[in-house]
Amino acid sequence: MSETTARPGAVLVNACLRDGRGGSPTAVLPETALSDDERRSVPGRTGASHAVFVSVHDSWPGVLDASLRFFTAEGELPACGHGTVAALAYLAEQAGVSDCEVTLRAAERVFTGRAVRQGAGYAADFDPGTVDLREPSAGELALLLGALGLQPDEVADGARVASLGRPRLLLPVTTRPMLAALTPDLGALEAACDRLGLLGCYVYSVPTAEGRTAARMFAPSIGVPEDIANANSTACLAAHLGDVTVDMGDSLGSPATITAVARPGTPGAASPQIRVGGVATVAVERVS
Repeated sequence: MSETTARPGAVLVNACLRDGRGGSPTAVLPETALSDDERRSVPGRTGASHAVFVSVHDSWPGVLDASLRFFTAEGELPACGHGTVAALAYLAEQAGVSDCEVTLRAAERVFTGRAVRQGAGYAADFDPGTVDLREPSAGELALLLGALGLQPDEVADGARVASLGRPRLLLPVTTRPMLAALTPDLGALEAACDRLGLLGCYVYSVPTAEGRTAARMFAPSIGVPEDIANANSTACLAAHLGDVTVDMGDSLGSPATITAVARPGTPGAASPQIRVGGVATVAVERVS
């Protein structure tokens, strides 16, 4: 592996900040000739959980067309919500514009995103696609609750398996303190998610009347024991409950906030139209 190939020069983007701080550090790089194994090494080398590789196609002032590929240490993902927020901020910064509309291409899906300058960063949001929801079976819940260390009476009504690229469990618990106290058996959770074909478990507290909640996303099967911010799962929650503002990352010392809004879809559509996003800042210096 050559020095040039091994160190493509990533930019760290802190995605989904809360009140100007925290967020999920995400490595964003221009598309390069790295192998998939080399791409998998980028998150660990840069201190990020995810890496996003960006290829820009046709563009003109304020409008871009770009392809995205997402990687963790375990391999490529078809989608990554906070990675998309990071890529949108990066693209706007690279283009030198304060309001940037982007046509995005990832995993054979074409969708829209936008980044608007907000103070030192960008408010970015995008269309995550259609969300499919179903109720989990009793057997699925029992297997996952055991791995999460939860008792049935600690879980509120409304658990759903939500599919957006890959299925994941949305699991409500009754209070924020209960959420904060969770200590899952990550080995057992990985085995359970692999057995059930799930990306992971997005555990959230029952929302307030205004739609404010907290959540923790456990996804050891993709090399992410816990995510600081998970925008796609938040989009899934909005498809289930309507508009939500979700606080994440407190258990990891990096507060993050994601907002998702749900609007009626086209007549006959099974899923509402979702826009999800957050605020991101782009680091000045590149990392190796």
